[in-house]
Amino acid sequence: MASISRQFAQWVSKLRYEDLPPAVIDRAKGVTLQAMASVLIGAQTASGKQALAMIADEEAGVKKGATLMVDGTLVTKGGAAYANSETALSGGKYDTFRMLTHPNTAIIPAALVAAESTGASGKTFLTGVVAGYEVMERMAAEFIPQTMSQGFHPGPVFGIFGAAVAAAKIMGLNEEQLNSTIALCASLASGNLESARGGGKALREGAATRSALLAVTLAQGGHTSADSVLEGEAGFYHAYCGNNRGILNYSFVGDVKANLDAITANLGKEWMFLETLYRIYYTAGYNIAHIDVPAAICNDNNLKLEDIERVEAVVNWMETQYPSPAYPSRREDGDARIGGTAYFTAYGVVKRGYPVTAGQQIKEADAPPDVVDFMKRVTIIPSHKMTLFGPRFTIFTKSGKSYTRQSTGREFIWDFDTHAKRISGIAGSLPIPAAQYEQIVAACRGLENEARADKLVKLTLKP
Repeated sequence: MASISRQFAQWVSKLRYEDLPPAVIDRAKGVTLQAMASVLIGAQTASGKQALAMIADEEAGVKKGATLMVDGTLVTKGGAAYANSETALSGGKYDTFRMLTHPNTAIIPAALVAAESTGASGKTFLTGVVAGYEVMERMAAEFIPQTMSQGFHPGPVFGIFGAAVAAAKIMGLNEEQLNSTIALCASLASGNLESARGGGKALREGAATRSALLAVTLAQGGHTSADSVLEGEAGFYHAYCGNNRGILNYSFVGDVKANLDAITANLGKEWMFLETLYRIYYTAGYNIAHIDVPAAICNDNNLKLEDIERVEAVVNWMETQYPSPAYPSRREDGDARIGGTAYFTAYGVVKRGYPVTAGQQIKEADAPPDVVDFMKRVTIIPSHKMTLFGPRFTIFTKSGKSYTRQSTGREFIWDFDTHAKRISGIAGSLPIPAAQYEQIVAACRGLENEARADKLVKLTLKP
């Protein structure tokens, strides 16, 4: 059997826009819009401004490069990849795949750099995005908790593969070059946990996106690598997961073994990309259900706050020990705190929703008193049997009745139009006019008809 990287390279090199099912194309448009929204928000944050200013100062003045979104400066391709990824990460409007990876913060910035440098069409861009997502998520799927337990953040560790494959496909690399690109990513992948655990700031997808462009450039220039780099005895899975046999110490649902052959099974027939969901609120992905599902229970049963006694939520055990039970930085099943899971559950019950414009930092003075009061009546119960992002909520009333609803974990997987509507509230908080943001939405919706995908980059620039 061909190696994992070889199978991916063969599939990606042959993939055409016409091969993509409508649902896959629709999702590619959605994750692009989500990333564009995050870049626009993130460019206004302190960390986003810092990234843009640093790259504009250090790497401007090139004849051929790529554009810093929102800022407009032409810089090196690697610099644009880094800064645009950092602003996407700072903006908080991620997509989420299995809790601990956020593919659009790496894949979309890399894809846009590649599209701008080659003049790629919307169809070519969408095809590259889909290829990047499918490769990244298949590589990561069963190994995310295990990678985290090794001290690596799986977001950048796997994100580099998605970013590189997307860019390589858009830039027209052949099978051999794609195979080398994937192998080179194994040497460039990184993302350590300790800095964030120790109170510092982690270096994440920004560095991975920049390194992804380096891998593509090296492969395009003739740098070759062995086919066995991923699954070999000293390869990627050995280095980042502790072994190349699929043996797991940690998994979301208690599995102790993963099959490496399954990583490439049914490529182009079954789409793991369709599991990607949208994190429209600035909070950990596992908290999204804690806002929307209790709100729906209350609305559907006409429950008033004064009638509710308490709430219980049974959740996947890993959602209570972030980012990993091996190295937890916070627990969600202890005393309720502002910004924790119980807080967001209370917000859903009390306010029946959460502002899409709210940022990461929640000041105690800004937390609604009725939400803070009610969160003390929310109990978070960890379980090894619950599906990821699929908590079971029970709302107990003072009259003795109770209402239970099991989340599926797929409530936040929407088509493009639903997604665009759900995040439309951000339009008034962006550095561009609301009408210009609507142009971005329209361009994403009709990307297959755009002669140049980098129209999206230009639409982020201030008038």
